[in-house]
Amino acid sequence: MAASMKNVEEIRNRVILEEFGVKNVHTTDFPGNYPGFVDTWNMQAFQKNFRIDVVHLDESSMEFDMVGIDASIANAFRRILLAEVPTMAIEKVFIYNNTSIVQDEVLAHRLGLIPIKADPRLFEYKNPAEESAEEASEIDTIQLQLKIKCSRNPRASKDTSDPRELYVNHMVYSRDIKWVPIGNQADVFADSCIGPVHDDILIAQLRPGQELDIIMHCVKGVGQDHAKFSPVATASYRLLPEITLLEPVEGEKAERLKRCFSRGVIDLEDIHGKKVAKVVNSRLDTCSREVLRHSDLKNVVKLGRVRDHFIFTVESTGILPPDVLVTEAIKVLMAKCQTFLNELNSTGLE
Repeated sequence: MAASMKNVEEIRNRVILEEFGVKNVHTTDFPGNYPGFVDTWNMQAFQKNFRIDVVHLDESSMEFDMVGIDASIANAFRRILLAEVPTMAIEKVFIYNNTSIVQDEVLAHRLGLIPIKADPRLFEYKNPAEESAEEASEIDTIQLQLKIKCSRNPRASKDTSDPRELYVNHMVYSRDIKWVPIGNQADVFADSCIGPVHDDILIAQLRPGQELDIIMHCVKGVGQDHAKFSPVATASYRLLPEITLLEPVEGEKAERLKRCFSRGVIDLEDIHGKKVAKVVNSRLDTCSREVLRHSDLKNVVKLGRVRDHFIFTVESTGILPPDVLVTEAIKVLMAKCQTFLNELNSTGLE
């Protein structure tokens, strides 16, 4: 009976990678999926097992482990990061002059996809009734301007054919976009560097006599309305790999075993003059199952993934730091849960 319970526990907690398929692909914690196993959801057990471990954090990316949750919650968190954390982006483009070869609609689309460095938490959503109006308010709009004209360089060498020497302002970059404060924004955001996140994004190429005169309005929005509002370049997760050696692997077999996995997963240690394979860091494995191609190795290794251990990778577009994005996503998820509880309470289905 104890062995049977142990097997059910393993089935419940691990996804096993086999040569021609995947076993135990169930990813839910919903009670009743595993006969003979007491799997009633328990708040105390969840609070004891759940944790978040930050593995890496810098200005643009973050990697952390979310342990002890159901796959549906992990995926909801990922989708919120992609589509429901608000940002500021260019929504309206007023083109007063465009004599470049880039069509107005193409130019407007390119401008809209430029990430804008502005804290969305300091702004309000624009009133839908005012969306058709050109008026901009300091509480819901950021105004940007792009005004540039290309001309010939009078100091250019007569023998050169390099456009960088022949012309002035022939390459229009995001650094040429300037913030035009509305109302009291100059005082309120005096310490903020509002503008494009990156200053080297190429917008257009001009030739002498061509110019751009554009006003842009940035508003607050979310990624589910348009991808330009998405705060992340990518947000993904994967299950923690688990590699188990079922028996000692020595000599030439150990060297081949090491080559079957990503660098740093398997290492060789010297034991009594023999090279013996040892699992060092299964986290680095990509689960390629290369080892299963070797008839003499496939039965000495067990490949699996821990079902409730999610490795998240979040790459920010630069609008907000990745740790702030994660915090905001958690707030959105909590608000959704509270809304659901309020609906239950209002209908008497507690």
